[in-house]
Amino acid sequence: MTLLSVENLSLNIGDTPILRDVSFTIAPGEIVAVTGESGSGKSMTAFSVMQLLPEAAHTTGHIRLNDQDLLSLSEPQLCALRGNDIGMVFQEPMTALNPVKTIGAQVMETILIHTAMTPDRAKEQARDMLSRVGLPPDRFPLSRYPHELSGGQRQRVVIAMAIALRPRLLIADEPTTALDVTTQAQILDLLKELVAEFGMGLMMITHDLAVVSDMADRIIVMRQGEIVEQGETRALFGEMKHPYTRALFEASGHRVDLPDAPDGPDPILAVRNAVRDYPLPRTRLFAPREHHRAVNDISFTIHNGERVGLVGESGCGKSTLTRAILGLEPLQSGDITAFGHPVGPAMNPALRAGLQVVFQDPYGSFNPRHRVSRIITEPFHLLPDPPGGADRDTAIATALTAVGLSPSDATKYIHEFSGGQRQRIAIARALIIRPKLIIFDEAVSALDVSIRAQILDLIADLSRSHTLSYLFISHDLSVVRTVTDRVLVMKSGEIVEQGVTEQVFSNPQHPYTQTLIAAAPVLPDLSHLKENSHVPA
Repeated sequence: MTLLSVENLSLNIGDTPILRDVSFTIAPGEIVAVTGESGSGKSMTAFSVMQLLPEAAHTTGHIRLNDQDLLSLSEPQLCALRGNDIGMVFQEPMTALNPVKTIGAQVMETILIHTAMTPDRAKEQARDMLSRVGLPPDRFPLSRYPHELSGGQRQRVVIAMAIALRPRLLIADEPTTALDVTTQAQILDLLKELVAEFGMGLMMITHDLAVVSDMADRIIVMRQGEIVEQGETRALFGEMKHPYTRALFEASGHRVDLPDAPDGPDPILAVRNAVRDYPLPRTRLFAPREHHRAVNDISFTIHNGERVGLVGESGCGKSTLTRAILGLEPLQSGDITAFGHPVGPAMNPALRAGLQVVFQDPYGSFNPRHRVSRIITEPFHLLPDPPGGADRDTAIATALTAVGLSPSDATKYIHEFSGGQRQRIAIARALIIRPKLIIFDEAVSALDVSIRAQILDLIADLSRSHTLSYLFISHDLSVVRTVTDRVLVMKSGEIVEQGVTEQVFSNPQHPYTQTLIAAAPVLPDLSHLKENSHVPA
């Protein structure tokens, strides 16, 4: 029996072709993963099924839910289907949730729109659905707002909204991209359990084959709006007939050629017994102020040329520690020194010039009204004698060339670049004044696997040519393993384990480290198939 049947679906927006002859099916209780790079048409395929398309879109072909052709339905008929028969989990839960409505009201909204249920009964069902996704009302009352929840908890609320009426088809669009490995594993397990319990079909959109390798029944590989390969998961991994599928597989498990770190005891960053507390709101009038300890007695050192990783779940204190290292957060006790000088909010520009940062979202850290030349020269204001004229142009061209871009890109605006190119520009901005230490704060977590592999290769090349020292912060353990010499594992504001990266990953000592490594998605081992297949050795 077929639940969803997509036949020869083609989509144009204006004169631009987006999808071409896309055909696939999903059965009840089946998990089908749609994978490919950014821009391959994955999300537009999902929006076509939901019929959430711009006015200029023109669609041909057939999209049938059971025997009902969705392309022939009116907007009121589609509104009756959305949420009731088809649910959707969006990539970024904070933008999918209304910040001024409680989580209970938002789950109830779907129920009240599609049923004649009383508000009291709808509240009871919302409570049941939130409990089902791991948010029991005794710990997470319906009166909470989205900003009071973590990223993984917000994603659970979005899932509860999508399954409130037990739809026949659930579409999950990159639901775990920004989540740490343990939360990601919990969300994937939850989706599998819901499919088994409700018998719904699941269309899972992702750019990472490792995420769905042991979850999906079938995998569809898309490129430039077309399906290049599809099949049962194990068979597809065993054969991988299309070169693009093989390229995605290799990029998902990409290991960079990181040069050896230079020997020498020259420390450039020293964190000693750092403590950072945040005041909590008073629970009653004249009550004593209580504090939350985000960073608790942390100590470590980074030497010249050393590449150090920092891993841990969301909320463990990584970002707070990062801000303290950058001099943006004061410490309650302990100290941080960089290049032999104390770090703090009042540190001088020359010291700050030696510490640069590459953020997770490059687009959010750029001014879209400025050209690339102005964006990447922003750190020049930290120099006592910034270059000008021809020297400035030479510095811009050198920085852009170092990250694999062209000097002519300096005259463009940031919206003219892809996500991977924007991240290269962010790295160029960090490099242009030759800092002694760069902090990569989740710098590749939002990139698809092939672009992520390119950026990691770029970091390795820059390590070789510029003797980079960096602190690499990430929730993706496979990335940290390949681009760092030493790793720090952080939990609840404390460093619970540290050591040589390969030793920590091969033989973790702390139970929390073992949990992180066990939760990380891995590609299937196809070594026994390589002799008789097209999978490259």
